[in-house]
Amino acid sequence: MTKLPLSWFEGADVVEMARTLLGKIIVTEFDGIRTSGRISETEAYAGESDRASHCYGGRRTARTEIMYGPGGFAYVYLCYGIHHLFNVVTNKAEMPQVVLIRAIEPLEGIAVIRERLGKGAHVPVYKLAGGPGLVTKALGIKTAHTGLPLTEPISIWDDAYIPGEIIVGPRIGIDYAKEDKDLPYRFLYNMK
Repeated sequence: MTKLPLSWFEGADVVEMARTLLGKIIVTEFDGIRTSGRISETEAYAGESDRASHCYGGRRTARTEIMYGPGGFAYVYLCYGIHHLFNVVTNKAEMPQVVLIRAIEPLEGIAVIRERLGKGAHVPVYKLAGGPGLVTKALGIKTAHTGLPLTEPISIWDDAYIPGEIIVGPRIGIDYAKEDKDLPYRFLYNMK
């Protein structure tokens, strides 16, 4: 496996970045506990022109300031006051684009992941982290990690894995985004 350098995340096409992140591995190491998972679902958010983006129309707040930085950093926000959602900042500085990590297939630290999620051995591994709130809980990622470079304690690795058939469709849960809700910015593959 090879850890992706920060420069890798500076690709200008966030939609292609969302597709390319499929199959990559997120590794976390907090307090000596290592967990990891293969990215199996992503969504692209195309910045100021995308009605679904937190930066739509040039909104720049303390929370979204990290999105205006260079690619390769974590943007973690709280959804509905309970779910921490992990995004990868992409593109160059001043181009606020992110990829939301929607699902992973856990690889390392399965017992820890099951404990964090409160899911027993009867739940298949590939079903443990099938949603963005479950991804962060499984990997121990919280809003406090916003702004960290994706080098450590959160990093993304390539192991030359190539997903099978990739399914492309609209993003989930963004009805407020009007016509942008139907953009084909969601990517996933079947983990079975």
